[in-house]
Amino acid sequence: MEEKGLKKWDLRQMGINGTVLDKVLSGPLTKSRRVDTETINKLCTILNCQPGDIMEYVPDNSDY
Repeated sequence: MEEKGLKKWDLRQMGINGTVLDKVLSGPLTKSRRVDTETINKLCTILNCQPGDIMEYVPDNSDY
Protein backbone atom coordinates (compact mmCIF):
# COMPACT_ATOMS: atom_id res chain seq x y z
CA MET A 1 0.00 0.00 0.00
CA GLU A 2 2.77 2.37 0.94
CA GLU A 3 4.62 1.81 -2.35
CA LYS A 4 1.42 2.59 -4.27
CA GLY A 5 0.65 5.63 -2.12
CA LEU A 6 -2.63 4.10 -0.93
CA LYS A 7 -4.32 4.44 2.43
CA LYS A 8 -6.96 2.20 4.03
CA TRP A 9 -9.59 4.73 2.93
CA ASP A 10 -8.51 4.33 -0.69
CA LEU A 11 -8.87 0.55 -0.50
CA ARG A 12 -12.31 0.88 1.07
CA GLN A 13 -13.33 3.15 -1.80
CA MET A 14 -12.11 0.47 -4.22
CA GLY A 15 -14.39 -2.19 -2.74
CA ILE A 16 -12.41 -3.71 0.13
CA ASN A 17 -14.60 -4.07 3.21
CA GLY A 18 -13.21 -2.04 6.13
CA THR A 19 -13.60 -4.87 8.64
CA VAL A 20 -11.83 -7.31 6.33
CA LEU A 21 -9.08 -4.77 5.67
CA ASP A 22 -8.53 -4.38 9.42
CA LYS A 23 -8.18 -8.18 9.70
CA VAL A 24 -5.57 -8.24 6.95
CA LEU A 25 -3.55 -5.36 8.36
CA SER A 26 -3.67 -6.35 12.03
CA GLY A 27 -1.32 -9.32 11.84
CA PRO A 28 -1.43 -13.06 11.21
CA LEU A 29 -4.81 -14.49 10.28
CA THR A 30 -6.34 -17.22 12.40
CA LYS A 31 -9.35 -19.52 12.10
CA SER A 32 -11.54 -16.76 13.49
CA ARG A 33 -9.95 -14.08 11.28
CA ARG A 34 -10.16 -15.51 7.77
CA VAL A 35 -10.05 -13.65 4.47
CA ASP A 36 -11.66 -15.14 1.38
CA THR A 37 -9.97 -15.56 -1.98
CA GLU A 38 -12.17 -12.89 -3.57
CA THR A 39 -10.69 -10.30 -1.19
CA ILE A 40 -7.16 -11.53 -1.86
CA ASN A 41 -7.85 -11.28 -5.58
CA LYS A 42 -9.17 -7.70 -5.21
CA LEU A 43 -6.14 -6.68 -3.15
CA CYS A 44 -3.74 -8.18 -5.69
CA THR A 45 -5.55 -6.43 -8.53
CA ILE A 46 -5.52 -3.07 -6.77
CA LEU A 47 -1.89 -3.39 -5.66
CA ASN A 48 -0.75 -5.08 -8.90
CA CYS A 49 0.95 -7.89 -7.01
CA GLN A 50 0.87 -11.64 -6.44
CA PRO A 51 -0.70 -13.28 -3.33
CA GLY A 52 2.76 -14.19 -2.04
CA ASP A 53 3.62 -10.49 -2.00
CA ILE A 54 0.92 -9.74 0.57
CA MET A 55 0.72 -12.96 2.59
CA GLU A 56 2.80 -15.82 3.88
CA TYR A 57 1.87 -19.42 4.66
CA VAL A 58 2.49 -20.34 8.28
CA PRO A 59 1.56 -23.92 9.22
CA ASP A 60 -1.15 -24.25 11.82
CA ASN A 61 -0.21 -27.01 14.24
CA SER A 62 -3.71 -27.41 15.65
CA ASP A 63 -5.88 -30.35 14.71
CA TYR A 64 -8.79 -29.72 12.36
